[in-house]
Amino acid sequence: MKIEVKNVTKEFKHNIVLKDVNLTLKSGYIYGLQGRNGSGKTVLLKILCGFFKPNAGLVTYDGVKLNGDIYKYNVGALIENPKFFPDLSGYNNLKILAEIRNKIGEKEINEVLNWLDLSKDKDKKVSKYSLGMRQKLGIAQAIMENPDIIFLDEPFNGIEEKTVKVIKEYLLQAKKEGKLIVISSHIKEDLEELADEIFIFKDGTIS
Repeated sequence: MKIEVKNVTKEFKHNIVLKDVNLTLKSGYIYGLQGRNGSGKTVLLKILCGFFKPNAGLVTYDGVKLNGDIYKYNVGALIENPKFFPDLSGYNNLKILAEIRNKIGEKEINEVLNWLDLSKDKDKKVSKYSLGMRQKLGIAQAIMENPDIIFLDEPFNGIEEKTVKVIKEYLLQAKKEGKLIVISSHIKEDLEELADEIFIFKDGTIS
């Protein structure tokens, strides 16, 4: 898979968030998006997922323009704060999401919950989850269906170091398996540990 971002500009109410951005992303690599909050990282991830349309430029997947049809591709994403049904358990939230594509079942859901140290809390209502637990549930929904493309926005927020290490090991293994991975973070050290290439965001442009 090759994703190309070509001369992408995005503005909101005359505020330019991204200005003439060009990127090429390929399977088998981890890419880092580094910059402070508000620098455009999350907006770019939403454009890559087809949630936002650029005001100018385009995104292509293997040469085909992305037109909000991200469902055609095997993509897993965690962008901003994950949203779940608060009165349902962590397990049931994942079960509902899994039923959309019917690619996985109870076994795979329980495996990812165990791997992220959420098994003991899987029957607890999400409204009772801490920030870190919600974040881990968000990562679970992003990767549970074994996606070929993974977009993670500040994935380590609020997560204990033991589980951060497990997630990093997973991402490095996923790269070896040929997956395309994009991670945004304001923490330089996390990206330097994982990424093959890091793009620095500042004032709507990248370097």
